[in-house]
Amino acid sequence: MARSKGQTALNRAQIVETGLRLLNEVGLDGLTLRRVAKELNVQAPALYWHVGNKQELLDEMATAMLREMSGGQGSDPPGSNWQELLAQAGRGLRRALLRYRDGAKVFAGTRLTDTGHAEEQEAHLRRLVAAGFSPDAAARASFIVFVFTEGFVIEQQAVHPMPGERAPGYDVTERAEALGPEFPLAAQAGADLFGDYDARFEEGLSAVIAGIGATLGPRTQS
Repeated sequence: MARSKGQTALNRAQIVETGLRLLNEVGLDGLTLRRVAKELNVQAPALYWHVGNKQELLDEMATAMLREMSGGQGSDPPGSNWQELLAQAGRGLRRALLRYRDGAKVFAGTRLTDTGHAEEQEAHLRRLVAAGFSPDAAARASFIVFVFTEGFVIEQQAVHPMPGERAPGYDVTERAEALGPEFPLAAQAGADLFGDYDARFEEGLSAVIAGIGATLGPRTQS
């Protein structure tokens, strides 16, 4: 397709950057190739040279998100035990996903489009193997932390799509009043279910890592 005079050549990086920026404005449901094209001041078919459909765009966006996460974490502190290695992985992933509206939903089920993550993943798995995990157990342990974190952030972002923003329908007081005295425990649970996500994430992460230690972890302890 011919470009208008003065228009710069479109490339995949521009499309992905625009997609991530629009994600924070309109969310996953509002993000379309047509919307991205409008933002870039091109016709939608121009995008198909680079991304064939929305899923391909999401794959590229998820890859860019992981690249951002890998670039900002740095190396593991000397002397970190395997529990802290897994905890750091979960915390780093959560921070990366929370940077974007619906970030966890975008990341879930996507296919990475390059191998830029491989070096850091290899180093992480080697550290776990050196701590006494079998290679298979190291991979499964990392996956368990990954899916816990991803699922937790999906639920967190349903309530708080962005920091400081609260979705309608999650008011704890209104929920308790709707449940009434007939369901006191369910009414009381709202304060724990829909608040203090930082503390709840750390609590859940600790439980997950303790479970990994009991089922997959090194067998060197008596």
